[in-house]
Amino acid sequence: MAASPTNPYSEAGVDTAAGDLAVELMKSSVRATHGPEVLGGVGGFAGLFDASALRDFRRPLLATSTDGVGTKVAIAQAIDKHDTIGQDLVGMVVDDIVVVGAKPLFMTDYIACGKVVPERIADIVRGIAQACSATGTALVGGETAEHPGLLGPRDYDVAGAATGVVEADAILGAELVQDGDAVIAVASSGLHSNGYSLVRHIVTRAGIGYGDHAADFGTTWGETLLEPTRLYSLPLLRLIEQLGGSTGTGGVHALSHVTGGGIAANLARVLPQGSWVEVDRSSWSPSPVFRVLSDIAGSTLESAEGTWNLGIGFLAVVAAEKKDAAIAALNAEGMPSWQVGTVGFGPRPTGEFEQGAKGVDGGAVRLVGAYADGAK
Repeated sequence: MAASPTNPYSEAGVDTAAGDLAVELMKSSVRATHGPEVLGGVGGFAGLFDASALRDFRRPLLATSTDGVGTKVAIAQAIDKHDTIGQDLVGMVVDDIVVVGAKPLFMTDYIACGKVVPERIADIVRGIAQACSATGTALVGGETAEHPGLLGPRDYDVAGAATGVVEADAILGAELVQDGDAVIAVASSGLHSNGYSLVRHIVTRAGIGYGDHAADFGTTWGETLLEPTRLYSLPLLRLIEQLGGSTGTGGVHALSHVTGGGIAANLARVLPQGSWVEVDRSSWSPSPVFRVLSDIAGSTLESAEGTWNLGIGFLAVVAAEKKDAAIAALNAEGMPSWQVGTVGFGPRPTGEFEQGAKGVDGGAVRLVGAYADGAK
């Protein structure tokens, strides 16, 4: 009796059947993000999104963003928990789009792994889909690629890209910022998805395992560090409308997503040249996870200001007369908010400021004072 022919691709370490099963497991989650604008089903070569609604715009501009989750995935792999990494991805990608005042439309994702484990891939995509639904974004396509020999069997990385739309005369940005504008901070949910190389370095040097109990948090270290990124898109879009729309006469003038580079660098990117802000540290207390990690490392919170968000996930620059309304509206959305500074123009105080972050020759920002002791 002749032997069954072998599959050379399987012998090379690629399991196409596992990939097919992963798609089947994720289908219902992906379809839940689809409205009538999404055409076709899951598994096509390209996702289709009906752009007819753009005809209602006077001059629609498409906004796009792409990003990943970084080394936070290493912690998910270490404790075999993969259902929150997807929310981190959406937070990193979709929340960048709202910075210009754009409404997210659709997103695609990419997962590279050493070995396709269908249930693991389905967990990741389920998290992406749930976060897409929470931000009003359709998940219209994606790709899972198996890379044996390049990645280990338990290794994977995730990335995504999203597209949104905004009226040309409704873009938020530095040109709208005025002298005396209030800078409003919106709390983060923790580390979000930045600075995890430093986090992992601290934990490893301290001999802490991700499965170890973290007494300060009442759970394991891995679960604490996997706290998912807060999603800001819809509350911020509602804030823009509530304060008069995203136009030159609206209350919201600029937004900043506090990601890599920290508070000062990201705020400087959305301020005009010649402007400056002193962010008052005493207006909030960084979340416990930042304090505990700094204590373990034997370092100061100030030394991590260029790496971690330290409790601020977004910053909104709003008209001075609208600041109380902005804070009240965000708090009502479950987004703890408070004023951290005021925009100034002209001669600035003596001392060093951060300016020119990430290639943008914008405003100047520095953090001043000492952090508050109590929880904000």
